[in-house]
Amino acid sequence: MGRRWYRFCVGMTLLMAWLSGALMLAGAAHAADDTRPVLKVAYAEFPPIEYRNDKGEAAGLFIDLTRKVADEAGYALEFIYLPVGRIYLYLKNGTVDLWPGLTGIPSLHDDVLESWASPLPVQLSAWYVDGTPPLAHFRDLEGRRLIVIGGYTYGGLLGKLQAAKNVEITEAPNHRAGVDMLKRNRGDYLLDYRQPVMEILRQPSDRMLRQSEVRTRNTAWLFSLVNHDASDLREAFDDAYLRLAERGEIPPVRELSTGFVIPGFPEDLAP
Repeated sequence: MGRRWYRFCVGMTLLMAWLSGALMLAGAAHAADDTRPVLKVAYAEFPPIEYRNDKGEAAGLFIDLTRKVADEAGYALEFIYLPVGRIYLYLKNGTVDLWPGLTGIPSLHDDVLESWASPLPVQLSAWYVDGTPPLAHFRDLEGRRLIVIGGYTYGGLLGKLQAAKNVEITEAPNHRAGVDMLKRNRGDYLLDYRQPVMEILRQPSDRMLRQSEVRTRNTAWLFSLVNHDASDLREAFDDAYLRLAERGEIPPVRELSTGFVIPGFPEDLAP
């Protein structure tokens, strides 16, 4: 895991540097242009990928990239900050047009179109305190207490875990609460994504945390099928992404990664 983790960190550092440098050069060319179609974009608290900053504005790597791609495609954006569960609902009923989110969400399978472009990888981990055995196989969860983040389905994994009678599940309202519950022995493992957890590990007692890789997932733009132009929007975003990549204004197009999956992972959820 050490070598994979090193490569992942180096890749994310280079990607963040590239995005920051490229996106800082993007001007507000359309700031005064109110004739462009406006798309309602949902976003959640998932730093550094997407989050609401101290000014109450949408921020993050994927948010910045969404602004740039939408600008290239000829669209203006209105960002709406929501809990993840509400994002699912708003995509289903068409309250929002799109979400820069994760691919392969079973509950959204018939409700969204995913972009072909996938700008970023996201790693799901099982976090634990020093002294707890690493999670090497999914059967290691048997008889254990598992903390999950409220509103997250983990790409359908939560339903499988809830159906397992020998896994005790406790819900935390957010990433920081999940980490604190783990340190207070409210659970044996915390199932949470690597990037947002790494962003909040600032307390001295956080040094006791360890992690086991569970699954690699991909990001994409998810377009609500309630919007009759969803197919055209996906094509416009994918084409804009390709043009920007060809001009060297954003990182090169990455191949969708099958990624890492921990042994014993439910086969119907594997990427």
